[in-house]
Amino acid sequence: MSAHRTPDDHADDRAVDQPGDQADVHTAHRSEDRADGRRGAHAAASAATRPGRPGSDAGLRRRGFLAGAVAVGAAGAALSGTAFAAGQAAPVTVSAPGISLTAGADGYVSVRDGAGVERIRLTRFMAKDTVAGIQQTTGGTPSAITLADGRPAIRVEYTLPAAANGITVRGTFDVTPHRAHLRWEVGGSTGLIPAGFMFGRTVLAPTAPERLVALTTWNRDAGGGIPYETNAGVVYRETWADTNAYFRLAGTTPAWTNATWIHAPGTATTDGAVTEADLVLGSMRPAAAGTTGSSRPLGVEVWTDRPFSLWDQGGVPMPLHAEVANGGTAERTVRVSWWARDFDGRVLGSGAVTGTIAAGGTWTQTFTVTSPPQGIVFTEVSATSGTDEAFARTNLAVLPPFTYQAGADSMFGIANYPWLLEPDTPAVLGLMRRLGIKRVRISYDGGPGLPPATLDAAGLAHNIELAGIPLGGTTAQVAAWADTNTAKAIAADADWFEVANEINKPWMSGQTASAYVRDGLHPVRDRLTAAGARTKVLNAGLAGMDHVWTRNFRDAGGWDLIDGFAFHPGRGNFTPDYAPAPADWTMGDHGTYWNFLGGLHKAREVIAEYGAKELWLTEAYACTKPNSWWHDTYRHAAENVLLTLALAKAEGVRCVNWYQLHDSVLGKPQWADPANSEYHYGLMHRDLGAKPSALAYATAARVLDRAVFVRRLTMADPDLHGLLFSSPQGPISILWSRKDGYVLNPDHPGDSGWFAAPEPWVDGWRTKTSLTVAAAPATDASTARRPVRGHHGGGRNAAATVREVDCIGRERLLTPVHGRVELRLDGAPRIYYGLTDTPDATC
Repeated sequence: MSAHRTPDDHADDRAVDQPGDQADVHTAHRSEDRADGRRGAHAAASAATRPGRPGSDAGLRRRGFLAGAVAVGAAGAALSGTAFAAGQAAPVTVSAPGISLTAGADGYVSVRDGAGVERIRLTRFMAKDTVAGIQQTTGGTPSAITLADGRPAIRVEYTLPAAANGITVRGTFDVTPHRAHLRWEVGGSTGLIPAGFMFGRTVLAPTAPERLVALTTWNRDAGGGIPYETNAGVVYRETWADTNAYFRLAGTTPAWTNATWIHAPGTATTDGAVTEADLVLGSMRPAAAGTTGSSRPLGVEVWTDRPFSLWDQGGVPMPLHAEVANGGTAERTVRVSWWARDFDGRVLGSGAVTGTIAAGGTWTQTFTVTSPPQGIVFTEVSATSGTDEAFARTNLAVLPPFTYQAGADSMFGIANYPWLLEPDTPAVLGLMRRLGIKRVRISYDGGPGLPPATLDAAGLAHNIELAGIPLGGTTAQVAAWADTNTAKAIAADADWFEVANEINKPWMSGQTASAYVRDGLHPVRDRLTAAGARTKVLNAGLAGMDHVWTRNFRDAGGWDLIDGFAFHPGRGNFTPDYAPAPADWTMGDHGTYWNFLGGLHKAREVIAEYGAKELWLTEAYACTKPNSWWHDTYRHAAENVLLTLALAKAEGVRCVNWYQLHDSVLGKPQWADPANSEYHYGLMHRDLGAKPSALAYATAARVLDRAVFVRRLTMADPDLHGLLFSSPQGPISILWSRKDGYVLNPDHPGDSGWFAAPEPWVDGWRTKTSLTVAAAPATDASTARRPVRGHHGGGRNAAATVREVDCIGRERLLTPVHGRVELRLDGAPRIYYGLTDTPDATC
């Protein structure tokens, strides 16, 4: 990945750093570490150098009980605060509204709901130590205790085998409404490895598989800028027909959790380590469980009933659901307010309701807005009570169906693979087809994302990229890598094999080129040829247009071994059409080396000199890391997605694999990290809703579906720019202005990475330029002004108008006067149907 990312950008792409060898119980821990070309596999190689109405109580529903006295009991004994003296400890019970715990003589803890139905048993605890290794508890003695705040609790002194070498484990379990707090203290050794701790649980007769859900909290920063999400831990969700249970943890490694154990990493203390978790029972949603489990005062979750919150047409209701949670121990009166805005900031709906929520309870409301013909709706729901506030945002979008015609000739792909298969595989495939994606960068059986057969059935082409070449390795090591990975590419029936990824570090040093050809590329080409495979070869996609490395690669014989040339035109806070000459490129995390069009020009120059090859952009970007001047704002990202793809089409690029479909990373799906850019490259948000970027990608795919580049437009004003394409709908002009320059977010502080980014409905282009252009004659324009959407405008007289389409596909009809139409340009690219094929000569 290119160095427009910070050095720690890939730190979370693997599952997590592993705490050591746990092969006997953690059977799948190292599946993420294979050098198989997924983002996690080649991350380590790249990261080190990468940079209702007001006052209304209508609809109020209580999903909880008022907080009551917490009860405790022991069979045949009263609460004593110490262990029972009997030879065998009697069961001990603590209870609160909606939940009770009973610890048995074996140390197991039974969890029952408010109706007394046993739902879960907490079984054993697993500690890990540098000397004793993995040690599991074998039983335990329960007792009733009183906590420092006067509440009753259960304590379990666990037993361990002699091999534990003195390790001790003590559990403490207490309850509040709908919630149990679970705490295990581990001591007796100086060699404890808290990262390896786990606890056992048995879920009784669930009706659905356990499911991991990442939790987030929305934040407003005192420094200004857009709100952003931070990670608030995770929950493992257990499901029954009539209720749910949630194990909440601050962190976990999902791959290490199985049917017996939940990975629950501990925290070191002065005399050992502590693992804590919370167990919440109730019919609430995951975010509400997280609020209750963490004892936060309030929490809000928003969602829709549509996959990806995506609608097909305008003029229909778009219901937005919100669940507000009271995570405290007392009833609260809460005011819930909401608003919805479009891409221009117009308020499409707003309101407020007030109600009372019980301790540990929730309140669900639905707010409705009418869908626009096409575009995006930004929403926010906030809950306030006294000085406490919680809020959440999500985007609703309208993207009508469209029949793409380009087929195998389409330029539009995705990198690396659709790894977040939520809500399910058919929905993800449908989203990809709706957006216009026709190719996936990486697919093979056993890999992340979707396997080749699934993509084939969906009509999506697929390539493969595999990394981990043993540069400088022994003959046997080189052969083993080439044998394994070439066989994998052939078995996948990949159209193209991209041999490794971003292997050109340090950038512009020329290092590794010769070794790469010798130990990676040549062995792969030899084996593909010997097998008579149809798979074509791409070089490792370069981070930036590294022409120094490419020259050394050519000199080592690499150019003749590839069928296509691949690179990743990383881009900083520059518009995509910024094209400094290579001689003027500066290096470093914030250098001008990370530009799009200049790199593309250099790639075309190299291909012209070294020999014809297809040009592939196997990763392209519009990162939306929040409040970061080096990265795109949400609005700029949409503009830049459209312009990037239009420029790529104009420069003859065979395929652009956009990185990537969803925010977050493979190893931590739907987690949030505002400080790590790697979590913000998706076309879709972490919560599955669309960014403006997704609509921009679809707009480009629709406009350029069967378009053919004609020429760059040369305006009399040198600050005005354009591209001309021909299409079955007639000439297409894409126009924009650079009167505000090529540098984005220019007013950022010079001494800080923090940039108070504007809201996405704020148009930041200061200079607007008007110009008049000749419209095409009505006889020529009758087929030229069909909308890019799936429907074609009904029976309106399109011949009398020029149609303007913005970056997210919204159209505006312009009526010519005396054969001419007035346009208003700024830094955002706009698409025009119904102009002549010489708009630059007539403006």
